[in-house]
Amino acid sequence: MNKRADSNLPNSSIKGLFEHGFDDGLSGFFVFLLALPLSLGIAKASDFPPVMGLVTAMIGGLLVSFLSGSALTIKGPAAGLIVIVAGAVAEFGQGNSQLGWQLTLGAIVVAGILQIFFGFFRVGTIVDLFPLSSIQGMLTAIGIIIFSKQIHVLLGNNPLLPNGKPMIEPIDLVMAIPESLMTIKREAALVGLLSLAVVFLWPKLKLGILQRIPAPLAVLIVAIPFAKYLGLSQNQYVHFEHNLFEIIHFNVSFGGIQQFWIFSKYVLMFALVGSLESLLTVKAADMIDPWKRKSNANKDLLAVGVGNIVSGVLGGLPMISEVARSTANTSNGAKTRWANFYHGLLMMLFLLIGLKFNNLIPIPALAAMLIGVGARLAGPKAFGEMAKVGIEQLVVFVTTIMVTLFTDLLIGIAAGVVTKLITQVLLGAPLGAVFKAHVSVKENEVHIAGAAVFSNWLGIKRALNRMHSSKHVTVHFLHCNLVDYTVIDNLHHLKREYDLVGRSLVVIGLEELEYTGNNRHQQATRNKPKDLRSTLKDAKESIRHDED
Repeated sequence: MNKRADSNLPNSSIKGLFEHGFDDGLSGFFVFLLALPLSLGIAKASDFPPVMGLVTAMIGGLLVSFLSGSALTIKGPAAGLIVIVAGAVAEFGQGNSQLGWQLTLGAIVVAGILQIFFGFFRVGTIVDLFPLSSIQGMLTAIGIIIFSKQIHVLLGNNPLLPNGKPMIEPIDLVMAIPESLMTIKREAALVGLLSLAVVFLWPKLKLGILQRIPAPLAVLIVAIPFAKYLGLSQNQYVHFEHNLFEIIHFNVSFGGIQQFWIFSKYVLMFALVGSLESLLTVKAADMIDPWKRKSNANKDLLAVGVGNIVSGVLGGLPMISEVARSTANTSNGAKTRWANFYHGLLMMLFLLIGLKFNNLIPIPALAAMLIGVGARLAGPKAFGEMAKVGIEQLVVFVTTIMVTLFTDLLIGIAAGVVTKLITQVLLGAPLGAVFKAHVSVKENEVHIAGAAVFSNWLGIKRALNRMHSSKHVTVHFLHCNLVDYTVIDNLHHLKREYDLVGRSLVVIGLEELEYTGNNRHQQATRNKPKDLRSTLKDAKESIRHDED
């Protein structure tokens, strides 16, 4: 049921633990069932001990739930960070995975400290510093990289370089797929392919009450007995060496600082990419929250930072607010942050008896689940949707993907941002307006001159935030040469937020601009024809405002 923002909100205090115990407990249980196999798979794919995925989820629930600035998000390891974590283990360890794991933990701890500074200095708006097409390109690249590695695991293979070291570069892994297909391990491949079929078909089946079972759990229900029937090799199972009391000790090493540039690179990637994914999830969770609560992004960043410090010290992966588990939490009826706590509590209980499940969970089944995650991130639909928005957005999108595949995520994102800045200037954004929004605020109206683009959105957003007491707000683009896809999309979401609380947001001037391509997507970039473009100076004078 859709409730208004001024309705009585569910109580998140100790009182709420008793008031909403059944709803939050049930949702936490379903999230636990979803998170259990995914956390194992993410850790395994990241070249961490698989059990450390569960440790990360446990910390995200038991600790971070009390610090979080978001009511319904679930904290835990994320598939989107697999590429970075595995890369860190490989670069730090140079073939020694144990050493690589321990040195990577040091980078995770320092990244957590950096995220605390992000939260303390209120830089939760970091999500607004990246163009939407570059963010989507980053996520698609992550999906491709996940697939390129896990397809080999699903087939029972571990492709090696000529020097005998495991392949880690995405392009090498893609090129090795034909050889893997020629040398499949029959039992592993059968388990993996059956699991993959369940991943894609289970959500489409109409099975009544059974539909409540998450697809990852359904995979295990099918794959475990099938693997036993086939006599799957013991090295194709997840191995639990210890229970909770035996694995909780200090594994972290800060020796990686001696490789200063590598260490700095991974600290930045853990902090920036992890924060970005977390903030996007918080934003998405707010949109589907039945009570339309507004999360505190900065507080949430601080909470994730604390979680990453503890996780890194104890041997776990970097954590974020994870989108699939957070969505499942909301859809299963969670009311407060206690659902995340229950999910963490169940992880702890499982870890206490983890040895009972030794050599039970097939690795190819985990690979199938991760391929499903990769397909959602990098399916053909992602390319089609971007092409609909505009050819210039597709260029930024593809540039981000290609540079990421041939280098790494940080360079890929930077390449996408630079490409986006170039396209903005080519499409008519005055140089003086690329980084600074020229905005005037008059009563309940916001006038923007020159350009409204991703790189000056924060200035526009600040102007809109100053109008929090206005019931009706109008945004004027009449003196803009260019209005970007990212800005239009942000205003689209902002309008929805206004509608939910009984306010209105009206945009004027877009109809005077032309679409930059043949597509007529409602959120596509628009600009003035060359012969009608006004200079920034003329535009500023024409609306007679003092620059904000």
